[in-house]
Amino acid sequence: MTERSRPTVYPVVLSGGSGTRLWPLSRQMYPKQFLRLAEDQELTFLQASCRRLADPARYRPVTVVGNVDHRFLVSEQLAEASLVARRILLEPVARNTGPAIAAAALEIGANDPDAVLVVMPSDHVIADEVAFAGAVDRAVASARTGRIVLFGIRPERPETGYGYIEAGMALAGEETGLPRTYAAYAPYDVVSFREKPDAETARRFVSEGRFFWNSGIFVFRASDFLAELMLHAPEVVEAARRALEAARQEEKYLHLDPVAFASAPSISVDYCLLEHTLGTVVIPVDVGWSDVGAWSAVWDIGRRDDHGNVVNGTAFLEDAENCYVHSETAIVAAVGVRDLVIVDTPDAILVTDRSRSQDVSRIVKRIASSNRREHEQHLKAHRPWGFFQQISNGGRFQVKLLHVNPGGRLSMQMHHHRSEHWVVVKGTARVTCGDSVRLVRENESVYINATEWHRLENPGKVPLELIEVQIGSYLGEDDIIRGDDVYNRTPEETK
Repeated sequence: MTERSRPTVYPVVLSGGSGTRLWPLSRQMYPKQFLRLAEDQELTFLQASCRRLADPARYRPVTVVGNVDHRFLVSEQLAEASLVARRILLEPVARNTGPAIAAAALEIGANDPDAVLVVMPSDHVIADEVAFAGAVDRAVASARTGRIVLFGIRPERPETGYGYIEAGMALAGEETGLPRTYAAYAPYDVVSFREKPDAETARRFVSEGRFFWNSGIFVFRASDFLAELMLHAPEVVEAARRALEAARQEEKYLHLDPVAFASAPSISVDYCLLEHTLGTVVIPVDVGWSDVGAWSAVWDIGRRDDHGNVVNGTAFLEDAENCYVHSETAIVAAVGVRDLVIVDTPDAILVTDRSRSQDVSRIVKRIASSNRREHEQHLKAHRPWGFFQQISNGGRFQVKLLHVNPGGRLSMQMHHHRSEHWVVVKGTARVTCGDSVRLVRENESVYINATEWHRLENPGKVPLELIEVQIGSYLGEDDIIRGDDVYNRTPEETK
C-alpha cells in the first residue's frame, strides 16, 4: 500500500476511565475496560473496542489514549488479542475527555492534516459490528464536509443514567435515500444536549421520539475539531499542545508532559465544545449498544435463566427473580430475593437493589475517604512482569504469591523496613542479592535482609511462582527504593 493510498481514518480509543459504578470488580488500578464481565466474553472491553475498526484496508491502526498507570495493562491486552497500536498516548493525570481528545487530534493531525478521527470509549458493548461499520462509513463521509458527527442511540427505555441528544431536521444536501424519519445513518441537526434527566423527563424524551442517548462516539476531521475547540475552549488546545511539544517518547508510549497537561481544565468534550458549536450533527444508530455503566446494564446484556437471573460464577438461588450474581471464589446462596445485584470478590462484597446500581459510585467515594484501598486495588495486583496476589496480612507480616512471566524481571530494589523470604513453588528463579547471583529451583528458598539490594528474574520458558513472606515494622508497597528497572518506571511506582 502506497502512502497516498493509505486510509486516513484513525480509530481513537479512550481508555482513561475508572468505572466506579462497577465496583468491586472495577477498581482504580484495574478498571472496567480491562475486564471480562461474563464467562463467555472472549475479549475484554478494551480489546473489543480496538478490534472493532481493525481493518487495515479501511482504517489506520488504533490510537489508544490512557492513564499512565495502566500503560502495561494496555500493552499486555493488545498483545494478547494480536492487536498493534499506532500509538499509546499517556495522560499523566486525568483531565476528562476534552483534553484527551484534543491531544489525540493534535498528535494525529500534525502528521496527517486530512485525518478523520473516530473517537470511541474503551468500555462499551456494540453487538452489531456490521451495522456499526456502516454507520462509521456514513459518519466519515459527513465529517469530510466539515461536520462533527455524533452517534445517537435510539432509547429503549426512559433511562436516567445517560445524557440525551435532541435531534432536529434532516440535513439538506445530505439525503441518504432513506425515509425522512429518524432512520439509521441519516444525519440530523443537533438542537440541544440534555444532562441526565429525572424519570419523568426521561419518559417524555422517549415518547417524543426526537431524543437519543449520547453514545460518546464522535467522528470528525482533526483540523475541524481543533478549529472549533480554539473558538470555544482555547485553553484546552493550548495545554494539550504544550503537553505534546514536551512529550517523552518511550518505545510504543508517548508520555504527555505532566506539568503542561495538568494545566488543562478537567472538562468533558460535551461541555467544552459540543454544546457550543453549530457544526455538530447526530446520526441515529441501532447497533446493539450499551455503555455497561452500572450493574443493572450488566444484567441487561447477560444470559438470563427462566427466572430472569444472570449468574457469573457459582451460585445457588432459591425463589429468586431478576437478580445478577457474580462470584469469583465463594459459593453465593440467595433465597426469596428479587431484583438484587450480588457481587462477591476475595476482599469485598456488594449487595444492592438493581434500581440503585447507579449509586455504587457513592460507596466508592466513601471507601476512598476512609483511607482504605479496596476502591483502588484488588488483592491481585498486575505488574509488567506478571502479578502478585495477597494471601495473608498481619500486624508485622504479609504473605504474597508472586507470578513472574517468562523473561520477566523485577527492578533492582531494596527495602528499609522489611525483610523477605522467598520459596519457589514453580519454575526457576534467578535471584540477585548484593553481589551474588544464584538460581533458586522448586522447593528451594532464599532470605533477603532489609536494606539489601536484590532482584528477582524468571530466566525460564514457563511461569515462575513463589511465595513471598514479608516481615517488618512497615509493609507498604511504597517501601521500595528502586535502582535499575527494565520497564522504566518512576520511583513512585511499586515493584
